[in-house]
Amino acid sequence: MTSSGRPAAGARPSALLTLSLATAIAFALALSLVFFYAPLEAEQGFLQKIFYVHVPLAIVSLGGFVIGGLLAIQHLRTGESQWDFRSYVAIHMSLIFALGTLITGSIWARGSWGHWWVWNEPTLVSFLIVFLLYATYQPLRFAIEDPERQARYASVFAVTAGAFVPLNFIAVRVSTAYLHPRTLSSTSNLPGPMALTFLISVVAMALLWATLCKYELTIKRTRAHVKALRRRLAGEDAETPRRGRTAAPAAAPARVIITSRGGG
Repeated sequence: MTSSGRPAAGARPSALLTLSLATAIAFALALSLVFFYAPLEAEQGFLQKIFYVHVPLAIVSLGGFVIGGLLAIQHLRTGESQWDFRSYVAIHMSLIFALGTLITGSIWARGSWGHWWVWNEPTLVSFLIVFLLYATYQPLRFAIEDPERQARYASVFAVTAGAFVPLNFIAVRVSTAYLHPRTLSSTSNLPGPMALTFLISVVAMALLWATLCKYELTIKRTRAHVKALRRRLAGEDAETPRRGRTAAPAAAPARVIITSRGGG
């Protein structure tokens, strides 16, 4: 909110509501297809249904990391903080989706192979490497106090790691020791109902990622406006003794300090 009581710039609640409704509809359609339309797989049976969650999570998380790198490039080109802000949110949300990928993958591996993890499976190990790489993003970013250096170094990291994601993916694809099903090469090996369900599940997961990113951006922008208002009010309170108001000499500075810390 601005000082006049109007919504903060960039909030656009109508667009956020539309995106949320589209996500809910897509997920309802995807779940309906998963449980009532897609046939059971011959060998794994009902367990194979986790495929429609695990693989879309992996696709969207890896795509989100690449998007974070592209946004970081834009920040390095323009120097505008908004691009670093968007890159941070994209990577943060993709890291959450990547964690979901590892969890669902472990559940699937346990049911299919009898083990929670298989170290000689290149797809699993390579995805874990990507996850651990991006897990260092936030500690590295917030270890730097200067805002400009923080944004610049974080952008360099995002670009470098974002370039590593497709290279890592290609390396895994050409690997000869392959136990993991090649679901990303083509959907032609899936029956029509399975392929349709899979594609809609990917769309639903992508919409969920976009919606959560939008929510996080909106929340952070609102917090930034609140901080600005608190600093402004703190500055006005500091000026009140000079305007002739009665105030304890030591009280005004103490209030400024507390308010500014409370605002982050």
